[in-house]
Amino acid sequence: MPADDTIRNRVEELRERLEYHSDLYYRRSTPEISDREFDQMMAELIELEQRYPELITPDSPGQRVGGEPLEGFEQVNHEPVMLSLDNTYSTAELEEWVQRLRRLEPDSEMRFVAELKIDGVSMSLLYENRVLATAATRGNGRVGDDVTRNARTIRSIPLRLSESAPSHLVVRGEVYMPVDVFRRLNEARQEAGEQLYVNPRNTTAGTVRLLDSREVASRQLAAVVYDVHTEKTASRHSEHLELLEKWGFVPNPGWKLCADIGEVIDFIEFWSQKRHDLEFETDGVVVKIDDLALRERLGATSKAPRWAVAFKYAPEQAETRVIEIGVQVGRTGALTPVAELEPVFVGGTTVQRATLHNYEDMARKDVRVGDTVRIEKGGDIIPKVVEVLLDHRAADSVPFSVPTHCPVCGHAVDQLPGEVAVRCVNASCPAVVKESIRHFVSRDAMHIEGLGERMIDQLLGHGLLEDYTSLYALQREDLEDLDGWGEISARNLISEIEKSRTPELGALLFALGIRFVGHGAARLLADEFRNLESLAAATDEELIAVDGVGDKVATSVREFFADAGNRERLAKLAASGVRFDRVEDRVRSGDHPLAGKRFVLTGTLGSMPRSQAKRALEAAGAVVGSSVSVKTDYLVAGEKAGSKLAKAKKLGVEVLSEDDLVRLLDN
Repeated sequence: MPADDTIRNRVEELRERLEYHSDLYYRRSTPEISDREFDQMMAELIELEQRYPELITPDSPGQRVGGEPLEGFEQVNHEPVMLSLDNTYSTAELEEWVQRLRRLEPDSEMRFVAELKIDGVSMSLLYENRVLATAATRGNGRVGDDVTRNARTIRSIPLRLSESAPSHLVVRGEVYMPVDVFRRLNEARQEAGEQLYVNPRNTTAGTVRLLDSREVASRQLAAVVYDVHTEKTASRHSEHLELLEKWGFVPNPGWKLCADIGEVIDFIEFWSQKRHDLEFETDGVVVKIDDLALRERLGATSKAPRWAVAFKYAPEQAETRVIEIGVQVGRTGALTPVAELEPVFVGGTTVQRATLHNYEDMARKDVRVGDTVRIEKGGDIIPKVVEVLLDHRAADSVPFSVPTHCPVCGHAVDQLPGEVAVRCVNASCPAVVKESIRHFVSRDAMHIEGLGERMIDQLLGHGLLEDYTSLYALQREDLEDLDGWGEISARNLISEIEKSRTPELGALLFALGIRFVGHGAARLLADEFRNLESLAAATDEELIAVDGVGDKVATSVREFFADAGNRERLAKLAASGVRFDRVEDRVRSGDHPLAGKRFVLTGTLGSMPRSQAKRALEAAGAVVGSSVSVKTDYLVAGEKAGSKLAKAKKLGVEVLSEDDLVRLLDN
């Protein structure tokens, strides 16, 4: 039976009251009703929406409780790209950063905004018609996971914005787990005899990517926003932060507009001690140029904006004793010594292991079993040993001997000239094989979900994997009968493997584990050589000619493709249907009317969201970018088109109206 007007009116009343009280509680910290009264209203709304599903809307507070589990996450392209930040570790480095900016813009007035750097998970939020349409994790900066259902459960993320907000809006922010929530969560796990979570940041990262949004809702995550990507809304970043609050967001609670770098340093020093009183973990302060026009002139490098930098507080330290020194074997065969420690609380967690980096560093510090050491916990999950406290060393202490054989396979180790790493050179070493598979399936590589360390061990133990190429020979029937697997988990993994057959070329290059080729260098090589065959045939001179690629990377790439074992594995990948070319070139190679044409969208479109226009253009073979350049073929300018329109006219780029775009797509 459909809902009558009385029920519709009650649902609308409940929604308005819940949004009002949520705003008081989460944004203004001035609640007017008890938690029990709030929960009773929420329960009534949920019951009515379940009885009358035709009344459910995406922006209803009832959607904050989560829904049925998903089978996996869709991928979202970020526009613009989510860049990382360069770090500074002293006020002197911060002042050097300002001097570099002044050399680039000597006549510009520079004011700064200082913001507390929340230690959480970056997220991009897209609002269409002022309603939350898409929430995505940062991923690799270009592509992230669509976690919209999970984001809707976070009460400090508005589902609908105020009428003063732009119709189309992209904001960037940080999702985090409040310290009190994290402590209560671990207390409950301890009582249940479950393994404790490491820290709030890692727990947040795991939570936002849970497939069951109901479980996400129970974790009580929070979020703040810190950046706006909509044109013509303000001329200064500080104005954006004020507008964000008016539109319905929770802005960073600790920010300040600073007239000069001296005020920034005062802000940093103030929070160096007060930060421990906050409801969230923070590891530093982000400093940004306030003037948005100046930001645009300063631009960005390939990985970070020039107009912003992160000041990182000194890591916390503690003293403890080395119980044992173990060895880890990585995917390149490198042997890494690891100190097993007496448990010590530092940086908000209990630490029992610390990396010793390599045997040269270990010998320089002269770390021995039984030593009392000072450890430091910075941004790493595994802390590091800073120094040995020699006054506490026992008289019968003996130096630690560097292994002569791999502790996993027993093969003799080697140390190449000019390198500090001691390596197992056995390509079939189980540890090397396992770590190369873990790297191959990781997020920045082939991004195969559902294949963690325990499962890789299991598949290797059952002989279902020999190396990463054998992933593509797995069948659902191989997995269903294994302990801990079922029909759904097996089907999901096979589906993930199938999707990975058409990777971005840069991701594939990174996945191959070529020494010294990180994902940044992998993207540069992919853009230059466009397919794996061309890269394999490249000479040293051609490789070095790529901006950002040096002698070491060039030599490593050439040696990788010269190795018979690597060539055999590549042949197996090709036979398995893994694509070796760029995604953009696959589109251009097809019979598409706009193949290879470069578009940029700006302003508000009346007939469709920009995301829909982007998908339509890409379906026709076009490449849709976020910035106007001499390579841009067309700029589509909607209402309130801003600086991109001016730049397009200056560069002579053809400008299309929304009607032009509709006619083009119709044709």
